[in-house]
Amino acid sequence: MLTSILRPRLEATAHCDLPCGVYDPAQARIEAESVKMIQSKYQDSDDPVFKERAIQIKEERSDLVKHHLWVLWTDYFKPPHFEKYPQLHELFNKATKAAGATGTKGSTDPQTGDELLGYINEISDIFWETKKAAA
Repeated sequence: MLTSILRPRLEATAHCDLPCGVYDPAQARIEAESVKMIQSKYQDSDDPVFKERAIQIKEERSDLVKHHLWVLWTDYFKPPHFEKYPQLHELFNKATKAAGATGTKGSTDPQTGDELLGYINEISDIFWETKKAAA
């Protein structure tokens, strides 16, 4: 009896966690640009204290890139997108690895930052194509 009283009477469904328009690959791009800039500043510095702090911030920002990409991958993109863009899963996999330990998180080489930004740009292009199709 108690479960019937407490059971919701109205069930709502949605295709995303929040109203449309809150997803944007720009969040990942901004963090990735930050990572690349930190890598460049790291290369230009001889100050060991600065370099240690730069590594810490770069690693935090790399994690944020991965977070923003995972939100897009798991919350925004749906099966019809993956059908239309079959390369999308692999692209996200490469992008998140490029932000991880074998990429920007583990490297001070700005080339890894460029590689990450390239993947994010590809994801962004597909994202905006899906937004146009939905409009």
